[in-house]
Amino acid sequence: MQIYNSLTRCKEMLQPIEQGHVKIYTCGPTVYNFAHIGNFRAYTFEDVLRRVLLFNGCRVTQVMNLTDVDDKTIRGARAAGVPLKTFTQPFIQAFFADLKTLNIQPAEVYPAATDHIPEMITLVEKLFARGLAYKSEDGSVYFSVAKQPGYGKLAHLDRENLRAGARVAQDEYEKESYGDFALWKGWDANDGDVVWDSPWGRGRPGWHLECSAMSMKYLGETFDLHTGGIDNLFPHHENEIAQAEGATGKPFVNYWMHCAHLRVNGEKMSKSLGNFFTLRDLLQKGWSGREIRYVLINGHYRQPLNFTFDALDAARASLARIDECVDALTALAGSAKVGAMPSWADDARAVFAAAVNDDLNVPEAFAALFSLVRESNSAMRGNAFKPEEAAAVLSAFDALDAVFGLIRFGRALREEGLPPEIDALLKARAAARAAKDWAGSDRIRDDLAAKGWEVRDSKEGQKVKKL
Repeated sequence: MQIYNSLTRCKEMLQPIEQGHVKIYTCGPTVYNFAHIGNFRAYTFEDVLRRVLLFNGCRVTQVMNLTDVDDKTIRGARAAGVPLKTFTQPFIQAFFADLKTLNIQPAEVYPAATDHIPEMITLVEKLFARGLAYKSEDGSVYFSVAKQPGYGKLAHLDRENLRAGARVAQDEYEKESYGDFALWKGWDANDGDVVWDSPWGRGRPGWHLECSAMSMKYLGETFDLHTGGIDNLFPHHENEIAQAEGATGKPFVNYWMHCAHLRVNGEKMSKSLGNFFTLRDLLQKGWSGREIRYVLINGHYRQPLNFTFDALDAARASLARIDECVDALTALAGSAKVGAMPSWADDARAVFAAAVNDDLNVPEAFAALFSLVRESNSAMRGNAFKPEEAAAVLSAFDALDAVFGLIRFGRALREEGLPPEIDALLKARAAARAAKDWAGSDRIRDDLAAKGWEVRDSKEGQKVKKL
């Protein structure tokens, strides 16, 4: 599998440290609010990456952090007048619910920053021992950027021509400036009761420190792959590298992958523009998690994604087309065993595998999926397509869906509560329509009406309701 390594700025063959086992760290949410669709552009990209690795037979250990202490979470807790844990917990629960809504596979570990303060203190102690950390007058501890050779290698910083600041106290800052960043922030009144004891005084960890400490705890001092949004490349990921390599003297991560920004209607997402959406906002407008996932993954991760309601409309229509084909194949296959795979289905699988293994070329993978739909419908219009072949093609759809997470996802929810007899008639009708057997389709519709069910056809597929 080839991936684009942000560190080297070129495609490379992914070669894990342990053969057949890929260890990944993914930057998770800062739990001060509900995650928005820009966040989920990154999380769905990482889900596709994970699924492709599994598709290739790899074992995956994925760690995704929960940032539950930083400038934003502390401000939110103080504004709400509640303890930090009380403030962040509902957003953590909402995040996990959102992952299920989008069919994002769970990571193996979700470490929360507040549960790993001892590991962070140990990491700062190592940096002191190596002469890379120093204490300021206000009780904070800073990383000395000038003493770390190679600082800026991920962002490819031209340090000679950038504006340098002596110290940067806030967690986030612009690429145009850099300076010594906070490892540990000395307590002040704005922190309230968010404070821990340390060898250099009471305070709390800096945001960048959290990820370095937690990733190495679960994945080792050197691990395979680190992912995130392109906005995290600098300063966050650059500072992670500095802290980790400064403390251990070893390479931190071998491969870095970053996804590009999401835009809405061609513009940067912003509350002031009225184009800022959480996942919940879109669900309330009538879109499903399945349709939203389709839009979020249907583009190359390194290219900006333009999210529009027209794209959601197109996703709904495309999923209906896929559903109708899969339903017709299911009805034709019945209980038949999997037979020989038609050559055109084999070809589609090969094109799909080549696409996803070429730096997650999802647009080409979707082209392979719709080639499979087109050829399946063509085969079912003929009279020579056997149930065993239909069963084989269904297995090809399932192989592709192991990466897409779209074809089977959400179908059971729509069909839940239908009597088995009605469900079977609907699938038979879908098969008749795929074969352009309009008379047979009409007969089944009449049978459904006689049993008290009305079926209507729409661009989303068959709609059925109890009369």
